[in-house]
Parts: sequence; C-alpha cells; structure tokens
Amino acid sequence: MAVDDYAFGRITIGGRVYTKDVLLLSDGVHSPWWRKEGHSLDPGDLEGLWANPPEVLVIGTGYYGNMDVPEKTLKALRDQGIEPRVARTTQAVEELNRLMGSSARIAAALHLTC
Repeated sequence: MAVDDYAFGRITIGGRVYTKDVLLLSDGVHSPWWRKEGHSLDPGDLEGLWANPPEVLVIGTGYYGNMDVPEKTLKALRDQGIEPRVARTTQAVEELNRLMGSSARIAAALHLTC
C-alpha cells in the first residue's frame, strides 16, 4: 500500500486520509496506532507485526524525528529476521514507496506528528 501524501499530522494512503499514527501491515492500515509510551517505540507496540513478520519494517519517527526507537526494539526486530529502516516520517514515506516496487514483504510504523 503506497502512501499518496504525507504532511505533519496527516497521511493519505489509498485515497483515505488518516490523522492518527498508522501501522501498515499485510492485512491493511491500522489507525489509530498507539504506543505504551507516546514517543518511544517498544517491541510490544508492534503486536500485529509478529504474527506475519515482514522482511522490512519502515519506521517513521515523526515529522521532526522525536519518536525514539530504542536498541531493544531494533534487536527484537532483527531477532525475528526483520530489517528495520528508521527515518523521519517524510523520508520513511519516501523509502516505503520506493520499496513497494520490490518483491520484499514490507510493513511500516509511522508517527505523524512531532
């Protein structure tokens, strides 16, 4: 599912506008997507990901990059064979759209603000 447009606090995916954080999995868009700690990504925040793990998880840390992705989360992803790609959400959306043309199984966790 490619992202049509992203701006601070707003993302359009498949023609539908979302104003809360999104988790894009093989079964569709999950929004609102909440984390235990608002600006830190915990492995438990990715529950829907573990059942059908992608090859790559694109993580958008917010417009200004304020969401932290701790080493324990990166390790949990790598331990499951998932390659994390972390960037500010603007760049993460660009990477996600670029990867959508590949044959890899892709998922994304995108913080829309901060």
